Amino acid sequence: MKLRDSLLEAKNLLDICINDDELMLSVEKSIETFSSCILKGGKIISCGNGGSMSDAMHFAEELSGNFRKKRKAIAALSISDPSHISCVANDYGYDFIFSRYIEAIGNKGDCLLAISTSGNSKNVIEAAKSAKEKSITVIALTANTGGALARLADIEIRIPFNGYSDRIQEMHIKVIHALIAGIESQCV
Repeated sequence: MKLRDSLLEAKNLLDICINDDELMLSVEKSIETFSSCILKGGKIISCGNGGSMSDAMHFAEELSGNFRKKRKAIAALSISDPSHISCVANDYGYDFIFSRYIEAIGNKGDCLLAISTSGNSKNVIEAAKSAKEKSITVIALTANTGGALARLADIEIRIPFNGYSDRIQEMHIKVIHALIAGIESQCV
């Protein structure tokens, strides 16, 4: 695919997302939910696989570090510690790398951002199940049909696209930046 064609495809999907009222509403609800969690003393946990793990890490570091304003740190972390992941994968199986972490540090009133382009990543689904057991609000960032993760989410932010994951992840990072900006504006 030529660069121009790739950029036009990305632009077309961005236009579709911009005009998707349900998508816009789910992002607004998510900002309110995350902000309320933080203002009540909770924390935000994020997880995903591969590029989605990188997105989960980026989300957490922008909140705990700095985004657009000099401000107090916001309580956020991603489940990305390699020693935890390899330990749990070895002892319990890869499907439980995120859920064990939530079991250990998640508290009632926290929020989980569960990222899966397909909505069917077993370890992300297990994380959502563990979160629900602990009364942790689950916000899912998905695409395609939303998969099994959509049914576990309190709020689902679904990119209306069923193509390649890279295109979905381009939209996910735009949503993540909007979430961070919204949380930052409400929690400073």
